[in-house]
Amino acid sequence: MRVLISGASVAGPVLAYWLHRYGFECTVLERAPALRKTGGHAVDLLHPAMDIIERMGLREEVLAKTTGTESLTLEREGSTPIDIDISRILGPASENHAEVMRDDLGEIFYDATRAHVEYVFGDSIATLEQHPTHVHVTFDHGDPRDFDLVIGADGLHSNTRRIVFGDESQFAHFIGGYLSVLTVPNHLDLSKRMVSLAAPGRTVGLYSADRADDARAIFLFRSENRLDYHHRDTDRQKELLRAAFADIGWEVPRLLAELDHTPAFYFDEITQLRMDHWSRGRVGLVGDAAYSPGPAIGGSTSLAVVGAYVLAGELATAWPDHERGFTAYERELADYVERSRTFARRMAKQLIPDTAGKVWLLAQVTRLVGSLPAGVARVLSRLDTGGLRVHDEVRLKDYPALIGPRG
Repeated sequence: MRVLISGASVAGPVLAYWLHRYGFECTVLERAPALRKTGGHAVDLLHPAMDIIERMGLREEVLAKTTGTESLTLEREGSTPIDIDISRILGPASENHAEVMRDDLGEIFYDATRAHVEYVFGDSIATLEQHPTHVHVTFDHGDPRDFDLVIGADGLHSNTRRIVFGDESQFAHFIGGYLSVLTVPNHLDLSKRMVSLAAPGRTVGLYSADRADDARAIFLFRSENRLDYHHRDTDRQKELLRAAFADIGWEVPRLLAELDHTPAFYFDEITQLRMDHWSRGRVGLVGDAAYSPGPAIGGSTSLAVVGAYVLAGELATAWPDHERGFTAYERELADYVERSRTFARRMAKQLIPDTAGKVWLLAQVTRLVGSLPAGVARVLSRLDTGGLRVHDEVRLKDYPALIGPRG
């Protein structure tokens, strides 16, 4: 059983790991010329994802790479800063959590799979031609090859999805905001602390990570309508970011000045991917390519890890009936995906309050959470069924540890 997986970030290597465990031969294709090593931005691994990582034997490697962020300082222009212990927010709401830099996580997954999985960097799928017994694939650079299945794990702007299912506009649902992350000097000498500024319709955060010499600046802002730009046009994206934060003080002018020098820059709209089905014939999708709840707000990294685990298990269980495997995968994951979308829409409103009154309310809630006894905070978090416990309440299905070679 030969499987081509497009995308070497998170879902792709996790899927390859489990498919290999079940006896499949995997090739992971990545558009970038090499594994990304720019540090990326911080991502949260919540309870079900951490359970899967433990089953992969990678828990200690992940914990060794955590960002180490312990506290948050919330700033408002003209107001006294509010300090809060991060564990007051995440501890009661998530029983098993780790925050790591995305590229560190990708490297851990790559190292865990590269001895058994073929990786091809610097190439991408050009065409896919489905036949009753295989998929014929041509590439931008490499020679054509045949595979039994092709899986798109190539993110929100999936090339695989575009080729097989059509234009992204059919599935992308804008939920009113934009996200940008850039690498900047750690001029505030942040260590184990994140600082954040909240203003009507705009939020800025600045943090570093243990073992890092630099820092990350994260910008979130609201927009009633979609902005006009291409997702690969970084010059236009930087122009839009400058315009959105032009009148904000604090550290913002200094951070925006780094746009001309930053070694790593990310900008995208906060969009949810909503598709009726995540497979067509012998081609399937996983992670953000299929069901992104929204970048940075919906636990998409944890969802990608869980989705890859479930897809591998269901394909292996159903083999040689891949269509039954894809159907079972969609059925098994549907509730988690829908709840993640709901959580993301709620988080978008909370993280980017749109009025001065809501900024004030965010500050009061932050202050209150910081002052509550840990036991009370834990009880309240369990009553909040729409919060982070959406992820903690996921129960993973067990699949056979080894199903054996697949021809």
